Amino acid sequence: MPTPKKNLPKEALVKGHTVGRARFTKISEVEGITVSTAMRKRARSSTDQGLSAEEARRLIIRAYRKS
Repeated sequence: MPTPKKNLPKEALVKGHTVGRARFTKISEVEGITVSTAMRKRARSSTDQGLSAEEARRLIIRAYRKS
């Protein structure tokens, strides 16, 4: 006998997936992408400073923006 579907509110549905720093590094290695020392330092300092995701993105964009 099939299990009846539960009606979940829209807020309960998750769209997307968050990947942590360690998992991202492992995925990148499989794809042949290496994380540089500067990238690690930037991520560590963002965490230490308690930057939000948006602020951390701005920091990364500023680092790689062409002058």
